[in-house]
Amino acid sequence: MIYYAHSKKDDIPEQEYSVHIRGVKSLAQEYVQDISCYANCDKTLLSEITEKTSTLHDLGKLNKENQDVLAGKNLAEKLPVHHWDAGAAYFLNSEHFSAFSAVVIQAHHKGFPDFTAEMNKGNEAIFRDSSIASEVDRELPELEAIHNSLIDSQFEYGEEEIKGDHSVFLRMILSCLVDADHTDTAIHYRKYPAEMSPVQLRAAERLAKLDRHIAELKQKGADDDRNALRNEMYLACRNADIEVGITSCDSPVGSGKTTAVMAHLLAQAEKRGLRRIFVVLPFTNIIKQSVDTYRRMLVLPGEKAEEVVAELHHRADFESEDARHLTALWRAPIIVTTAVAFFETLASNSTSTLRRLHELPGSAVFVDESHATLPAKLLPIAWKWINIYAVEWSCYWVLASGSLNRFWTIPEIAGSENSPSVPEIIADGLRRRLAVYENNRISYHCDLSPQSTAELAKWISKFPGPRLVILNTVQSAAVLADYFSKHFGRGCVEHLSTALTANDRENTLERVKERLADKEDTHWTLVATSCIEAGVDLSFRNGFRELGSLVSLLQASGRVNREGLLDDAEMWTFCILEDGMLKLNPGLKDPATVLKGYFEGGRTIAPELSTQSLADEIVLYGLSRKHKDLVIDEKLQRFPQVERNFKVIDSDTRLVVVDSAVAKRLQYGKVDWQVLQKVSVQIAKYKLDELRTPLIMDRIYRWNLEYDGFLGYMAGIVKLKKYRGEAIII
Repeated sequence: MIYYAHSKKDDIPEQEYSVHIRGVKSLAQEYVQDISCYANCDKTLLSEITEKTSTLHDLGKLNKENQDVLAGKNLAEKLPVHHWDAGAAYFLNSEHFSAFSAVVIQAHHKGFPDFTAEMNKGNEAIFRDSSIASEVDRELPELEAIHNSLIDSQFEYGEEEIKGDHSVFLRMILSCLVDADHTDTAIHYRKYPAEMSPVQLRAAERLAKLDRHIAELKQKGADDDRNALRNEMYLACRNADIEVGITSCDSPVGSGKTTAVMAHLLAQAEKRGLRRIFVVLPFTNIIKQSVDTYRRMLVLPGEKAEEVVAELHHRADFESEDARHLTALWRAPIIVTTAVAFFETLASNSTSTLRRLHELPGSAVFVDESHATLPAKLLPIAWKWINIYAVEWSCYWVLASGSLNRFWTIPEIAGSENSPSVPEIIADGLRRRLAVYENNRISYHCDLSPQSTAELAKWISKFPGPRLVILNTVQSAAVLADYFSKHFGRGCVEHLSTALTANDRENTLERVKERLADKEDTHWTLVATSCIEAGVDLSFRNGFRELGSLVSLLQASGRVNREGLLDDAEMWTFCILEDGMLKLNPGLKDPATVLKGYFEGGRTIAPELSTQSLADEIVLYGLSRKHKDLVIDEKLQRFPQVERNFKVIDSDTRLVVVDSAVAKRLQYGKVDWQVLQKVSVQIAKYKLDELRTPLIMDRIYRWNLEYDGFLGYMAGIVKLKKYRGEAIII
């Protein structure tokens, strides 16, 4: 008799059970081998449990009812008997006892349970599916016999003790198993290539190319003190002698941090034998400019740029077999992504997301604009993970910003344990000399009287342009941009926010750059959200930012008079009046109150206040109970709670495709994940439900209202006058 792991689909035949198991074992062992050299503890246990779980993970599919469905004898949308309980039962048997193998198999589709709740269930039900446990126990000997006739399952058994962090270790095993399972399935259904040659980091070669590029820029650049300082900054970062696992880089606007820190990362990768570099940007940030810079400077002859520097705008994780191939994996040597995609992967208990985690060990991680990467409430657990991955998985971290807040020095964030020293990459003297230009570049002002849409537009338009205006919600930005367009003309305004797809953000950004380069084109305003605040090399005449956090104000000011050529550039802070159109962002209430207090108290707005502002926010408002408990929940392996409470953006968002042609291809054929990300946006699910947005497949929606390259999906909402209810703050 032939036993199957996957059923026939269209012209693709069934996949035999033995073929799938061998394929998953091979891939899982490959993943473990890749990360073993970076595991500073538990590497043997990692290999042993991965072998066990990959071999027995689908044991329950051998159940007769399941086989009848897989063989096509009975039609059903899903298998009648949960197939993951049999493998768990196998390893909870005293003869084959391996508790970690049991829980990983039980979790390989639905994620880990709450370990505290499991321990309270009693020995008989622990890590089992109680609804079918007795039935599975009765047929387990038969399933074992069938499996053993198909697959050799001889393992070493002994005491299992995790010496490192338990939660991170378990996620790493599950990542190896799930990615192997998903990948082998996608290969069978011809949605993923059977053979792939991953691009290697080749750190020394890329560093040499970057050196040549910087040398060429130096020859072409002006022979002045500021360019000399930039070159000094580059060399200081490149040649920094660092031995620890976590460092910081506090460098002001215009110091060349993007390339200098990349040189440092490549040098460290070569020194430490690292395999991958992550560039993590703030959760609302536009990453295209950084991607273009790195692709231009780091891609070697004969390589494809998109395979060397991967561009991940937002998470795109899908559970179903039909959509698994669309998951954005971390397989490129250099990955530019957002804090949402990166840190929520570390916190995840969803198997479609966790499958990429095993690519992180042995990586250099550049957390750029670290002040804005995460809200204060999530920093304690994020700091814990940063340290664990540095110590136990050989990751090297650089926390950098032009307005660095040293959150690790705040006891409420660092915790009671001894926090490691975080040295600076560049010396104090160089940092002070670079800061001289920052101190004279801009002056800060405020008008804290709440203004309506019309009042705000009239006030801003009186200032010399080009002008930059940043608001705290997608909705407010779209409303103000629409008002400018209607009353002053479309040529007087540009709009940039995550209401636009990656493609349209890129087009808008190029248009903005062209307009800024035209010194005769001054009477216009860019209305944007915080996505413009970091990592974008733009320079406006004057700037305006809605009241928010101090560090966001400092970063926004980095887009005004960037080169310091003007002696009267201004950065204004303003307040909005909720007039039925403009909407406040409730998530910024606390940091906005702190900044308002600074203005009212006459404090000088400067980068030196960054750490103090975060400490003041915590003193005034504290950390919520659920976020204080995150560290405890992580220690107790309460995985569902950690995933639920670690949200960079506090709303349930879904992927929405705005390109009708891609939407159709999703329904009837394969769409590459890079293509999907470029023609989609993220929108809160409550808004999709309210608008009755149609579902295409597995958490992917099709936008059925108006969309244009100016306001993005907000064009449809503005047209429908959808300004009631919560603000859209994504």
